[in-house]
Amino acid sequence: MSQFRKPFIQSRRDAWVEINLAHIEHNIKVLKDFTSSDTKFLAVVKADAYGHGSTMTAPTLLASGVDMLGVASVDEGIQLRQSGIISPILVLGSTPEWAITSATEHEIQISIFTDSHINACIETYNRLKKKPQVHIKVDTGMNRIGLSYKDAPDFINKILNTRQIQLKGVFSHLACAECLDKSEIQKQKWLETTKELNNKNILKHLVNTAGLISYKNMHYDMVRAGIGIYGLIPDLNPYIINKPELKPAMSLKGRIIFLKEIEKENGVSYGHSFVTENEVTKIATIPIGYADGVPRNLSNKIYGLINGQKVKQIGNITMDQMMFDVSNVNIVETGDIITLIGHDENESIQIDEWANLLGTINYELTCQLKVRLPRIYTRDE
Repeated sequence: MSQFRKPFIQSRRDAWVEINLAHIEHNIKVLKDFTSSDTKFLAVVKADAYGHGSTMTAPTLLASGVDMLGVASVDEGIQLRQSGIISPILVLGSTPEWAITSATEHEIQISIFTDSHINACIETYNRLKKKPQVHIKVDTGMNRIGLSYKDAPDFINKILNTRQIQLKGVFSHLACAECLDKSEIQKQKWLETTKELNNKNILKHLVNTAGLISYKNMHYDMVRAGIGIYGLIPDLNPYIINKPELKPAMSLKGRIIFLKEIEKENGVSYGHSFVTENEVTKIATIPIGYADGVPRNLSNKIYGLINGQKVKQIGNITMDQMMFDVSNVNIVETGDIITLIGHDENESIQIDEWANLLGTINYELTCQLKVRLPRIYTRDE
């Protein structure tokens, strides 16, 4: 029977991303098991929750015991507020001075690390009579944003003595969490930065997902988990024995919109990068392409799943469509579903396979899947 005639998910297109909220709940539980009960947990939902949908996943994250949400910009925080999220939100990236007022109005905590940030916070307080809530970003080796760890103690004291600002936390970020030696160097710089803060009610946080899993002695007051909560594993210290059993939350699927048969030695798609070799090749087209975030460089390299069977993608991936060789599928009809990422019966394809082919990281690819692909939310165990 065609999958199209079975109960199926409705969407605005014959292509969509599925997000399994039950898997996100599972991943939070697994990652929290790596931390102590008194360690707070920040879930990073920047870049639309790494492509998973921030406003839709946030309630599940908070219901699963997350204490705070992390975003990259004030706009991302305001979007969460407008969707009804009232939990603490921290902007992990740099906040423009002109946006500090908006952040303060919406009770969004911001990262600061310059004197101009301090001045803008004071101006915001004078305007609103409301203290900006801040975390100080310290650079211990990432060399991206933040003030030098050597200058951090004086800067922290300056904030503590500025009555117009409420200091909520101090944090840094591991550049090479997969490398123990480099992480230890950052840890020592971090300890030098925070040695005077042990008796103050200020959150100290350093580790991301990889650091959370790899270095329990670096958890401090709060951990920040990003890609791990969506079921994907970042690079880890290779000596780690107990790795979490996470469940990927994202699947990518499309329905066959056209079937055709062509004879031997016929080219497929632009440039004829694939030429048929069999006497007859049955080709299925689905409406997903590089404009949806599937890199064109994956052309002729990836597979899909239909009825638990792998089928090869053939020809150059086009802007809105791609083709598969379904010659070996016994029963295939227009409307049947091809799974590009995810599970189908006993087979699965993980986005890590795409990342390995491209020489990149899994979360670059999840972030690339465009908003024109509808997000469908499920709770399958």
